[in-house]
Amino acid sequence: MSGYALPAVLDRPAPEDGVVYTVASGDLRASANVTCWPTQAQLEADLTAALADLGATVRRGHDVDPAAGHGFIDSQRAGIEVFKKIPRDAPLIVVEAVWQYSHHVLAGLRSHRGPILLVANFSGEFPGLVGLLNLAGSLTKAGVRYSTLWSPDFTDEWAREKLRTWLDTGEIVHDTSHVRDLPELPDTAETELGRALARQLVDEKAIIGVFDEGCMGMYNAIIDDELLNPIGIYKERLSQSALVVEMQKVTDAEAQAVRDWLDERGMTFHTGTDEATELTDAQLLSQFRMYIAALRIADTFGLDAVGIQYQQGLKDVVPASDLAEGLLNNVERPPVTERGGNRELYAGAPLPHFNEVDEGVAVDLMVTNRIWTAMGLDPASTLHDVRWGDTWGSDFVWVFEISGSAPAAHHGGYDRSYSMRQPPMFFPLGGGTLSGVARPGEIVWSRVFVMDGALHVDLGRATVVELPEEETRRRLEATNPQWPIMHAVLHGVGRDALMARHKANHATVVYAPDAETADKALQAKAAMFAELGVAVHLCGDVRL
Repeated sequence: MSGYALPAVLDRPAPEDGVVYTVASGDLRASANVTCWPTQAQLEADLTAALADLGATVRRGHDVDPAAGHGFIDSQRAGIEVFKKIPRDAPLIVVEAVWQYSHHVLAGLRSHRGPILLVANFSGEFPGLVGLLNLAGSLTKAGVRYSTLWSPDFTDEWAREKLRTWLDTGEIVHDTSHVRDLPELPDTAETELGRALARQLVDEKAIIGVFDEGCMGMYNAIIDDELLNPIGIYKERLSQSALVVEMQKVTDAEAQAVRDWLDERGMTFHTGTDEATELTDAQLLSQFRMYIAALRIADTFGLDAVGIQYQQGLKDVVPASDLAEGLLNNVERPPVTERGGNRELYAGAPLPHFNEVDEGVAVDLMVTNRIWTAMGLDPASTLHDVRWGDTWGSDFVWVFEISGSAPAAHHGGYDRSYSMRQPPMFFPLGGGTLSGVARPGEIVWSRVFVMDGALHVDLGRATVVELPEEETRRRLEATNPQWPIMHAVLHGVGRDALMARHKANHATVVYAPDAETADKALQAKAAMFAELGVAVHLCGDVRL
């Protein structure tokens, strides 16, 4: 008999026949949760109606908080407390019409034993699809079994039949026949190049600078050293406070020189005087200080790529990091010299920046930069959110839209790029974007992710198309008009196929001058990843 006071066993409710529990993971920012709540409430009402028609009863796992103005789980602790009251064996649906922080619900989902379904509205209004894909990638990394489903309002027969299947079996199986493992590659110059660059990376090694890990709850965007080091990539862990300190050492004249350089090349800045709601010259100069500071820190530590955490913490101290990020990823960019010297830093080349400290993108950029540079191609690359899409003519055209910046080369140059103030809901201190409409052309798209404890990469081809100005404006207004947009038609991958397979909220994109060169570059990229020991998967129509 123990003499100690033992903790009581948690008294969880028992599951009930026909009862489905729902939870909603939200943002860490109260302003975003309040703004997005009406759209979330509508999605939950639509889903509840569909489930009721199928004979299921919905029980929300947590209350709407009238004082907070929303019904989201808004912290990791809140999520842990919510899951204490949900039967572990009950069917559970995570409903998302917004961006969500995956770690708010990760602890509860990891220990949940019942079937799990991730649901989003297929809409561009708020990034619910992006939130769903992030949570799917996070659960894939965590080894948690789940299903996914998406619909504009859950009145369509396709979504309802999928819901019925999940209620009956606890699982939804989507068609992912567009994905195939990499076959044996032919002996070509591109295959030889990719393998040689892989051996060089492992032998000589590279360093990625990480300014504070774990941005915006993206558990899937953190890759452990044990997976990175064997492929030659090591982390330099940096603090964003050091970035702010280095910014303070940049002179007014140095920051103004960046602005003058961009003005000379025709970039448009949509500025005003109200610091609370408009982009101001002072905000821009702060962003240019960040650009200079990032390059100087990268030079100090010998970095091959860098990632700034974005938003949390930093947004309360300085304007947004977007302009710095977009400039860093472009070959042609304002020159920066070492502090107190004349040596230009990373002259004639981008310093690859993996936005939002997405380390899957970091690995991808390291490979892409080396291959495209070796092939004499423009290595300007970026990630995009897989935000939304709609049909145009006979094609389904995705809206790829990153939350702030893309390299000017992707828009056709600085004279086709512009900067607008980031929404105050996200950035109280403002800051401008590096935006534009992606130029028509051929791209390679990809995603590095963690599955079954190992690194994987999906590779595919796409064509960026030009849509009429009115349609581009409609899509921007349906999402975020301040942000850079890409109209992408994936080769051999439909809307639902991408949603069913993609294990991340982000996709990495890079241009090639024509289709033949894009195919060759993709082959070199596949060869390099395979030589590194990364499991390579080809998606859709890919010619080797």
